Amino acid sequence: MLRKLLVRTIFFAPALFAPALFAPALFAPAAWADSHSLYELRTYTANEGKIDALHSRFRNHTMGLFEKHGIKNIAYWSPAEEPNKLVYIIAHTSAEAAQASWGAFVEDPEWQKVYAASIADGRLVANIESVYMTKTDYSP
Repeated sequence: MLRKLLVRTIFFAPALFAPALFAPALFAPAAWADSHSLYELRTYTANEGKIDALHSRFRNHTMGLFEKHGIKNIAYWSPAEEPNKLVYIIAHTSAEAAQASWGAFVEDPEWQKVYAASIADGRLVANIESVYMTKTDYSP
């Protein structure tokens, strides 16, 4: 029993501490954090049977187009208890920048082509929720 515990501790300890050691350097350098002060939490509810196609569209097209238009990708999740949803956070430098970036994104001919192709067999998304957020003064 003690041997099992030691083996598990040795095996899992680096995985537990690695994110704390490397995440700040990888995801929020000071210069980046200072320039991106507005976060957007978005939740997409996929139509029946369309979640895989939605993930594919984000993975292969949307994320790159976001960056092209000044939208910073932060993280993407699949809720464990709601597999037909996609939840993600993106960042903008300001509310004005968010509005301009979204406008440029939806007008982008590449996005329009990708979007049209992705919904050829039916719309992927039934509902989109969006919440703009700013960090608290105690947020890491």
